[in-house]
Amino acid sequence: MIITNGKVVTWELPNRILEGYALRIVGTKIADIAPQAELLEKYPQEERLDAHSQYIMPGNICAHTHFYGAFARGMGIPGPAPKDFPEILAKLWWSLDKALTLDDVRYSALVCLIDAVKHGTTTLIDHHASPNAIGGSLTEVAMAVKEAGVRTSLCYEVTDREGEQGTKDGIAENVRFIDAVKSDKSGKLAATFGLHASLTLSEKTLEACRTACPNDVGFHVHVAEHPVDEYDSLQKCGERVVDRLQRHGILGPRSIAVHAVHVDVREVELLSASQTWVTHQPRSNMNNAVGMSQPEAMMRAGIKVCLGNDGFSNQMWEEWKTAYLAHKLWNHDPRRMSGTDVVQMAVYNNALLAEQQFGVGPIGSLVPGAEADIIFVDYHPFTELTAGNLPWHIIFGFHESMVTTTMVGGKVLMHDRQLITLDEEKITYEARKLSAETWKRYNATA
Repeated sequence: MIITNGKVVTWELPNRILEGYALRIVGTKIADIAPQAELLEKYPQEERLDAHSQYIMPGNICAHTHFYGAFARGMGIPGPAPKDFPEILAKLWWSLDKALTLDDVRYSALVCLIDAVKHGTTTLIDHHASPNAIGGSLTEVAMAVKEAGVRTSLCYEVTDREGEQGTKDGIAENVRFIDAVKSDKSGKLAATFGLHASLTLSEKTLEACRTACPNDVGFHVHVAEHPVDEYDSLQKCGERVVDRLQRHGILGPRSIAVHAVHVDVREVELLSASQTWVTHQPRSNMNNAVGMSQPEAMMRAGIKVCLGNDGFSNQMWEEWKTAYLAHKLWNHDPRRMSGTDVVQMAVYNNALLAEQQFGVGPIGSLVPGAEADIIFVDYHPFTELTAGNLPWHIIFGFHESMVTTTMVGGKVLMHDRQLITLDEEKITYEARKLSAETWKRYNATA
């Protein structure tokens, strides 16, 4: 098809905004970007998709999320409010994930994917947990992903908190799914090897995971989200979390360290030297009151810091805005976290991570040869909008409701705000029934 009558935001480096241009899509990829009259004359018989003067942009990318947490929305935590992050884990997440069945896993993913498609997030890297429904859980998520049509990387979080058999089952689920993904030729499904966090992993388990994980697959692990993770590691083996993970061969150019809020200077050096990716989730950090990491300093140290949402809504521009504002408040300095730093994380670094994960060529930019992951944005600026000031238009002007059309790999998933691949009414009806039973199981054990 040829996409016509839009203003093309390429997110190249440097970025360009092209007016009077059209995009030609062949299969899953962008085949050409050229003046509209030229493309229409050259390919008069091709199907056309009219953007109606909207902005045509690459879809947003989320570098770390948790589909399994969807049923927590609106759920009350029994008793007094948790006083810190360890209590939040114990009272909320470690009770909710145990309440999930395989049906819950599938529908938790589906409602998150509806949110993603409706709001322009086309690539997501997920980190899953369901201790009483481990075997086949990643297949359930993958089925939801295929139904939605988005691009997603999956893993299962290995932890020792459910005993030896739970640990073994988590390792086995990662290994099984990593092997299964090898036969998937869609370019929309990838895998990492999931670990919860150092604080719930023994030396024996880390050794077992390193042995089980293929050398061409990276790990996806929470790192120093709260000081408890660091003090646990120091007590266990006399070294900090990143040092410990480095010793076990967990870090590396294909591995993702999530949060890294409480790492010290030496740990930053190790993350940089090992070329480990780091993801930043400011909405989650604020909600859990764990503090703020230092992504600006990390990027100066050579770390590719990406932007995730940690299971918050898949409206990634909200994460942009939070990152832009939160660091100013945290540092008492309005000069901190510029719009260009936000774009470096959310656009350029996220795109590099996605390209590595899926291995299908460029993702996250509109250039010939890139995957056709595209959104239309119905934004009408009342001040000049240029490639140079676009980050601030997004932060102060864009809203997820402005996304009208979403395409992944050349396939339209939503057009004029109408979902095509997912039946929102049916899915939310089933999810409400399932979540009510999940809440009952949660309240019985919380």
